[in-house]
Amino acid sequence: MNIDWEEIHSIHFVGLKGVAMTALAVWAKEAGFRVSGSDVDDIFPTDEILADANIRAHVGFDSQTLKKKRPDLVIYTGAHGGQDNDEVREAKSLGIRIMSHGQALGEVMRRKRQISVAGSHGKTTTTAMIATILCSAGKDPSYAIGCGKIFGLGLPGRSGYGDWFLAEADEYVTDPHHDMTPRFLWQNPEILVVTNIDFDHPDAYSSLGEIQQAFVKLASQQQGRRVTIVNADDEASAVLLGDGLNDITTYGLSPRAGLRVLHVGFGERRTFFTLSENGVPVGEFTIKVPGLHNVVNAAAAAAAARSVGVRWDDIKAGLLLFGGTKRRFEEIGKIHGCTVYDDYAHHPKEIQATLAAARAWYPKQRIITVFQPHTYSRTKALLAYFGVSFDKSDIVVIADIYASAREHDTLGITSGDLASEIRKRQVNVHQLHSYDSVSAFLLREGRDGDIMIFMGAGDIAGWGQQFVSEMTQ
Repeated sequence: MNIDWEEIHSIHFVGLKGVAMTALAVWAKEAGFRVSGSDVDDIFPTDEILADANIRAHVGFDSQTLKKKRPDLVIYTGAHGGQDNDEVREAKSLGIRIMSHGQALGEVMRRKRQISVAGSHGKTTTTAMIATILCSAGKDPSYAIGCGKIFGLGLPGRSGYGDWFLAEADEYVTDPHHDMTPRFLWQNPEILVVTNIDFDHPDAYSSLGEIQQAFVKLASQQQGRRVTIVNADDEASAVLLGDGLNDITTYGLSPRAGLRVLHVGFGERRTFFTLSENGVPVGEFTIKVPGLHNVVNAAAAAAAARSVGVRWDDIKAGLLLFGGTKRRFEEIGKIHGCTVYDDYAHHPKEIQATLAAARAWYPKQRIITVFQPHTYSRTKALLAYFGVSFDKSDIVVIADIYASAREHDTLGITSGDLASEIRKRQVNVHQLHSYDSVSAFLLREGRDGDIMIFMGAGDIAGWGQQFVSEMTQ
């Protein structure tokens, strides 16, 4: 399904505000296409990005929009009905070419040499780290990274003049109601980074083994030099090590890792570590994001940059320049002596990693975590794992489950069930139903020096900023 890009002059994005869609739209605008889009009227973390890129989202989905605009290509997301969305249906009836986001990203990447970053956790941060290194080293890559703003770099999409196109490779399905193809299978990377493989998206996958096979399939369709960069610490990723088809590079804390992390330390808003390559020390590195998991992400980024030919000194400079991404342990502000963070973690392992990172930076402060579970299917399937994920938090507040647009069945699970599960290990656990009740609780219970973290993948994305704004008025 190759596109003749010479015939494409205007692109319309249905579901423009999604982070992956926004990143691709920013790339398209920079690449010289006329860009339009539509979405719901809710506040999204990407609103600022779209405003900075001068891309306007039409409110609502209206078939008349397509009749008026007549774009050359319509790109849609699996949310908002996917192919059943009114605008997508109208595009079909008008003979306008339509493509899912996953297909479109794959087609865009074919114009360049491809670097794909896959993994159940950490792929966004790792991709953003690689982009920062390559830009800092003068490689001028193109990229599409679903994260909002990249601190130290800028917008999440870019059309560069260099050889490489860098993108996240998402294992979720193309269109839940019409196409169960994993989205990353539309990509054919020359360099593939896999941060880890874990059981997630229980609405799409029945087991860890099924997810592993999707990753194996992605590795099998690599092209060019076929470099596969694998986390040596992740047991589930071992399925990628023995195919004999690809050039395998390993990284991590394990003695088995070709690029090995050593001597990790934490300072004042800094994380320090050293790397050795095949047993030979290559230097000391500093990153401005917390957590052992981000040290390992940085090692993955370094391995990818080395595969592109970047010097170690430039890798050090690029990693130091990287300041994190929006909604990944992002500091929102300070109020009444408390520091407020926003974080996207929504899987048990992501929660554990984020809270361990917070504890490493703030060993003596109280940590208050406000968590909004994301999807009924994930909450039910991983309930026991969620229950043991908050040990590094002194106070846990559980909000109501955020119902994804792709789910309509509660499966008999509630946020109260999750709160009860966490209480098996912790005492200070509270179930609150709304932003207003959470805000009142934090105002009442917060103390000078507390670390407050708003966490989740739903509309909690705006709660931290709202809380800080209200408290500082």
